[in-house]
Amino acid sequence: MSPTQEGLELYEKCKAMAANFKEAEALISNLDGIPRGILRIACTVAFGKSQLIQLLPEFMEENPEVQISLDLTDREIDLQGEGFDAAICFAEQRKNPDIVVRRIMRSRRVLCASPSYLERRGIPTDFAALAKHNCLRVAGNSGRNSWNTVEPDNGHDFEAQGNFEGNSTDVILRATLAGVGIARLPRYMTDQKFESGELVHVMPEYSPPSTDIVVMFAERRNLAPKTRAFVDFLVRRFRDVADYQATGSEAQGSNKNMEKG
Repeated sequence: MSPTQEGLELYEKCKAMAANFKEAEALISNLDGIPRGILRIACTVAFGKSQLIQLLPEFMEENPEVQISLDLTDREIDLQGEGFDAAICFAEQRKNPDIVVRRIMRSRRVLCASPSYLERRGIPTDFAALAKHNCLRVAGNSGRNSWNTVEPDNGHDFEAQGNFEGNSTDVILRATLAGVGIARLPRYMTDQKFESGELVHVMPEYSPPSTDIVVMFAERRNLAPKTRAFVDFLVRRFRDVADYQATGSEAQGSNKNMEKG
């Protein structure tokens, strides 16, 4: 069965009425400023598993009336259309200029491989040697497979090529640990693996462009206390992560732009 045109029009009008009612209800419940209700969060898989989930108990203890609904995904998020309160992703994933972003931290990438892979294939020392190795790719994302450097006079434009690709950074990490090949991964995922010896830092002189990890939320005049509390919590918790994050002055500048988008 399918609805008639009149039925579709009725549905759209009722949907709009329901949205208006929900907004009015939220406005009333937010008047006391106490964070409460279901907080729907979308987050990239790798950051969610390695960083966010371990912090949630602390946030929930600080905000006992908030319930968390977390969706770990690397797909593009329609923040407003899908009803998320906040989304954590890379800055370049922001497509809608009306969405507000606040920087959490600066993410720096490195090349790495397992000891077993390097024992089999040798350790590359430059891009010419790297071209002969199995370089792990992110599926469907050509930008993240271009392993460029930031040096203006001696930059390289290297396209990662190999026989394995994964749909998330987390998959790439697992494959790297298994000895499949060489990967470019964020330092917040690799530093502990370097310390434990599970991974080896390859071509440490390589300086790829860094990227910002941000939390996005819809621009509203009356931001829900639960969302504001979550955003402020993230910025506070990552403020001192010096290895990955922007400097203090940069972070302060980013915070000033919170309500400007």
